[in-house]
Amino acid sequence: MLKVPQQQYIRYLREIDGCGIQEIAERVGVNWRTAKKYADRDDWNSPVERRKGSHPVLGPFLEAVDTWIEEDERMPRKQRHTARHIFHRLQNEYGFKGGERTVSDYVSKRRKQMALERAERFERLEHPGGEAQADFGTVYIVKSGELVERKVLTVSFPYSNAAFAFPVPKENTECFLEALKRVFEQMGGVPKKIWFDNLSAAVVSVLADGDRTLTEAFARFSAHYRFKSLFCNPRSGNEKGNEKQMVM
Repeated sequence: MLKVPQQQYIRYLREIDGCGIQEIAERVGVNWRTAKKYADRDDWNSPVERRKGSHPVLGPFLEAVDTWIEEDERMPRKQRHTARHIFHRLQNEYGFKGGERTVSDYVSKRRKQMALERAERFERLEHPGGEAQADFGTVYIVKSGELVERKVLTVSFPYSNAAFAFPVPKENTECFLEALKRVFEQMGGVPKKIWFDNLSAAVVSVLADGDRTLTEAFARFSAHYRFKSLFCNPRSGNEKGNEKQMVM
């Protein structure tokens, strides 16, 4: 199983850079099936730990079987694998020498286990006091009789539902930092932690290990004001939640 930063990087390549599965596999250094598993993954909650069991015959093939079962969850019911189909695929593609009953029993147990895992999963959207969320929104104003677009940086506190905003003409680094400074002045302090999307005014790139390379100006700004910068996974605004509603 890949480490979380590697999984996030695959997702970034797929959703942001629009890379194909083969290209992702080559860039990350994994096989095609692993790249596809994480590139097209919809549910990124941490899975419930499986019960440890002994599978002396099926063990070497469990990753392939689990992948097929997980892929089936995104398919119409009539197009999903039956246990017999999985058994035949193992024979044809991997030279599996075990019995059909072994495969059938595992598939049945694994599907029940996955159903239980889905029922127990949840996504935590709560944020403790002192954490803020920041992002740009777009508004239109009338200036000299013309409709003009303006960007608004909104900084909100999910814990108290308070929010502060400051308009700027663009989303570049200079406007972004000026807006943050003005918002800090409005609130009379600086949050301990601030969640951001991977906006270009702050982030130069997302690295293979999931870390970020920050713009020099933003790195100096955050060091000066002594707040910790946290970043959502690419295209995961739902990890912030509260602020997204504020800027709409």
